[in-house]
Amino acid sequence: MSKVYKWSNVAVAMESALGAALSITGITKAAPGVVTTSAPHGLANGDYVVLAIQGMFQINGKVFRVANVAASTFQMEDVTGGTGVSTVNFDTFTSGTANKITFGNTISTATSVSAGGGDFSFIDTTTIHVNQKTQIPGVANAISFGMDHLWDPTDAGQIAMKSASDQQAQKAFKFVFGANGAVMVFTGYVGFTGSPGGNAQDKVTTPSTITAFGTPTYYSA
Repeated sequence: MSKVYKWSNVAVAMESALGAALSITGITKAAPGVVTTSAPHGLANGDYVVLAIQGMFQINGKVFRVANVAASTFQMEDVTGGTGVSTVNFDTFTSGTANKITFGNTISTATSVSAGGGDFSFIDTTTIHVNQKTQIPGVANAISFGMDHLWDPTDAGQIAMKSASDQQAQKAFKFVFGANGAVMVFTGYVGFTGSPGGNAQDKVTTPSTITAFGTPTYYSA
């Protein structure tokens, strides 16, 4: 039986800072793919980076945990850890940068989470020769996470979310499912006004929506 995770003891964090952009000179198409920087990068195994990549679009805007570092190279850790992601079937890298992420904003007031998106918009391929509509998948709709929070305008996490929302700033997010549990990381945009709502004689809540940029990266621990 597969492991069952619960929405309990889940740590949610949002990017508080990015390190200086590290210039990437190459990413091999290999299993695993190796990232080479133009100068010693100073990264350590277990650090998280966000990539801004031209050419190899499959990893553009994505967050990865760093593995198997050397002075000017590193790998993008695979979901099971230890080894790097295979880039064999990815497009060819042309240029890009990496930034180390600091997840310093803790979001600790969420009472519920709902996920949506990821479904495809479809392209109509029906011809005049058939009597039934046909279609093929187009692009996938953005993944989003809706959360309700205990309303607290002085909460540091809510203040950080409102600032990111007001600036329409892309941020990195990290969900950790229990102590040493599975990890989900991604970049996206948070929509948060801090407006209170709720029912009579019930707790005051406020909603947020995080819309992912691309797809999340997952780790088993």
